[in-house]
Amino acid sequence: MHILVVEDEPEMAGLLARGLREESYEVSVARDGRAALELSAVNSFDLILLDVMLPQMDGIQVARQLRGWKTETPVLMLTARDSLADIVKGLDAGADDYLTKPFSFTELLARMRALVRRSQFRRKNVLEVQDLVLDLTTHRSFRAGIEIFLSLTEFRLLELLARNTGRIVSRHEILANVWGPGREVSENTLDAFVRLLRKKVDESSESKLIQTHRGFGYSLGAVRGA
Repeated sequence: MHILVVEDEPEMAGLLARGLREESYEVSVARDGRAALELSAVNSFDLILLDVMLPQMDGIQVARQLRGWKTETPVLMLTARDSLADIVKGLDAGADDYLTKPFSFTELLARMRALVRRSQFRRKNVLEVQDLVLDLTTHRSFRAGIEIFLSLTEFRLLELLARNTGRIVSRHEILANVWGPGREVSENTLDAFVRLLRKKVDESSESKLIQTHRGFGYSLGAVRGA
């Protein structure tokens, strides 16, 4: 598991990094807010430990920017500020939890484990293809952070394609999985739903996700090996 520690105080950053590595975590360290964002843009972290008082950009600004990018990495804020107003401000900025200094390393590890468990549960219920996000629990969908409003049938069709990203899903497979076996649904109906879905998902984006494979079916994204 890869952890990003964002802490400008050298001794604290060193203690955290050393302790986490002894627990077999992979650790990267950023000493200011801008460095934290730069690392987050090119790495996939499982958790971010984020100090509030930072040079360049403070932790509140960093958290807001991360959430503005639709980054779902859990953020645990570490700070000496323990007033209710400060805690609320941190949580509203996008932090998932808040731990005030000084804290025990044992409590930190426990908080980290809890956040990662929750994050892993959420990811099981979310499908992501490029900038397309499908929430399987709420049946909500987003493209580049903007919500796409789909009917239940449209959502089921898009979910099927997303679960098979990079593979052609045959027309027969789509009809059987979206409408169910034995249903009298014409292929013209399927084509009409795909047109509606393409209009909602792809029309406003330069990157077109829904691909037609004449005589075969449809895919989401380019077909692997094609």
